Amino acid sequence: MDHHKVVENALLHIENHLQQPLSLNSVANTFHMSKFYFHRLFSAMMGCSLSQYILTRRLATSLTLIQDKRLSLTDIAYRLNFGTHASFTRAFKRQYGVTPQSVRVEGIHIPQMPMPTVVRRPIKNINGDIVTDFSLTEFKTTRVSGIAFEVDLVEDYKTKIRSHANMLLDRIDKNVSGACYIIYSNCEPNSTRFKVLFGVPKDVQINEPYFFTVDIPQLFCAKFNYTGDILDIGSVLETDYARFLKISKQEPEESEIELIQVFDDVHDLEATYHIYTPIKKLPLDLEE
Repeated sequence: MDHHKVVENALLHIENHLQQPLSLNSVANTFHMSKFYFHRLFSAMMGCSLSQYILTRRLATSLTLIQDKRLSLTDIAYRLNFGTHASFTRAFKRQYGVTPQSVRVEGIHIPQMPMPTVVRRPIKNINGDIVTDFSLTEFKTTRVSGIAFEVDLVEDYKTKIRSHANMLLDRIDKNVSGACYIIYSNCEPNSTRFKVLFGVPKDVQINEPYFFTVDIPQLFCAKFNYTGDILDIGSVLETDYARFLKISKQEPEESEIELIQVFDDVHDLEATYHIYTPIKKLPLDLEE
């Protein structure tokens, strides 16, 4: 069974039936799966429960309907299966911080988020729970030469990464092959800004500002594999990591390095990549 395809089809089914009653039972039955297995699969794939997802998509749809002055807010509430005007208003305010009435009267613009994509990564079943596939591994001490900069996840993060990657490749042999590393560090609490080093595992001296050769220390890590832009998989990675800690009974390591993203080919930053997150090496791990 292609689990990713099942969830992708479920997202399309939900999107096309937001104005009809939807439940865990009805969606699971559509795909001939038990509600218990479908719930675990959907939660693991999307990082939220089915009911939370349906609510989010109905609220997103309501943003367009609110612009249609021919529809009352009560009509919109019933059309999207909120039951009452009051329950629609409460859910809307929790999601967006303002009421539907404020959006309509004051012309407040809230961008409508498109239907999300399913993050592609291997999964496995542990003790009846579906989780992303992970492994415990030592990240060996590695010398990396690269360019340092800052990114803000609320800005054009992807373009900035690519532009700095090209800046590095312009200053070294463009025929260089092999892996590249994107090292994220020093994220302040409640901040979206990161320090980043984009580099290759070589000792290349470039005497220009912001170019460095550094040694990444040996780290004990949890390793995950993903396909897709890291900005798009952010919330899913957070959920995957929380599930990993719960199931593996591990603890996060306090480290300046938040995570390391490793691509196998420096010239293909659209490919599947590995995520390494530092964790504490517990006594049980030391015995292995």
